[in-house]
Amino acid sequence: MEDKVRKYEELAAQVKSLIAGESNEVSVLANVSAAIREQMGFFWVGFYLVEGEQLVLGPFQGSVACYRIPYGKGVCGSAWAERRTLVVPDVEAFPGHIACSSLSRSEIVVPLWTQAGDGKGSVWGVLDIDSTELSTFDETDRVWLEKICELVSQCLKG
Repeated sequence: MEDKVRKYEELAAQVKSLIAGESNEVSVLANVSAAIREQMGFFWVGFYLVEGEQLVLGPFQGSVACYRIPYGKGVCGSAWAERRTLVVPDVEAFPGHIACSSLSRSEIVVPLWTQAGDGKGSVWGVLDIDSTELSTFDETDRVWLEKICELVSQCLKG
């Protein structure tokens, strides 16, 4: 557990440095997804951005992905609709899971807020991370990935 926290501390510092002074959304999201994947070794890391009543694929690192996800559908659309981070230990057990890759076994999806993650702003996108192993994500991942998403939102929407 201490190793995971240390890796997240290093990742948060790296993300803060990477995005400092940058305002281009594609550039920020591309580098943040690359930094997360490299530091943590996850199978797929990427962003989906709100466009009307759907999420549209944004910058990511990993295998090909679904282009569009409807509001309230799958893990990503559900996290957006429920306005909260979803940690899914087994994607096969998640009702309505959208299988972009048959290799994905567990997932975490973190909303990106137009204001600090206090739930009062609107969701402008989500960070989606998949693992090829069951039960990869826990409370430590949730806390640290929410902090990283807050840094990203402050950079781009603050």
